[in-house]
Amino acid sequence: MQNRFVMVCGMDGAGKGVVVEALKEWAVKKNLKAVDVTELSKERDVIPEFSEISDYDVILSAEPAFTMIGKVIRGEIVKKNSRHYSSVSTAHAFALDREILYKRLIIPALDAGKTIFQDRGVVTSLVYQPIQSEKDSDGGRITREEVMALPGNRLALEHPPGLLILVITRPEVAVERLSKRSKKDDAIYDQVAFQKKVLGVYESEWLRQIFESKGTKVCYINTDPPKTVEDTKREAVEVWEGFVCNSKPSQLRLQERLERY
Repeated sequence: MQNRFVMVCGMDGAGKGVVVEALKEWAVKKNLKAVDVTELSKERDVIPEFSEISDYDVILSAEPAFTMIGKVIRGEIVKKNSRHYSSVSTAHAFALDREILYKRLIIPALDAGKTIFQDRGVVTSLVYQPIQSEKDSDGGRITREEVMALPGNRLALEHPPGLLILVITRPEVAVERLSKRSKKDDAIYDQVAFQKKVLGVYESEWLRQIFESKGTKVCYINTDPPKTVEDTKREAVEVWEGFVCNSKPSQLRLQERLERY
């Protein structure tokens, strides 16, 4: 069974949401039943159990969640305020939020052969928390290896995505886009200097090899101007459809997939 778990990660403001939206639109055009777990979580204030949405073909999810631990992460831990949470505390919070999501939803969905389009994931923790720790002066530093060893992260790495799309752009472009958003996350990471370091890690060989060694196909989408939103959407669909087709063991199976959709 093909691993149809697609994780979309990248810099804040690079265009991850555009990519996920393009994949959602693809599902709608193919007449597939899609459920947005983010919206469902906001409505119910809890991450749904897989059994509640098992009749859907496509699951749209995001990290951190918009409820439970994820709600605290978004509203307190990574939000700009007068309080400081170390990279260790932040990494543990993300890992716990991730563990809950995987146990309630992602792992059962993968076992059932569902298609999952997810905005962010364990990749983000591997990139962000070690960089964040560089500024920690209170003994709260954490290494990449320690981040990977946290239970929630270890669980996620044991269930890697079939396709990892890394969305990148120039840090100056990313921060400018964030400043123009009507609804701002106001996160501690939205700074050019920080995003420059983030870009370097996303483009690193070690990050790509971690996932390729687990059988993940890793693709990059650069959204630098003059590329438009529509250009990015078109490229995202091309990457996804190419992944679906190229994962076929034979031309006959490829034809069967195309007829199915």
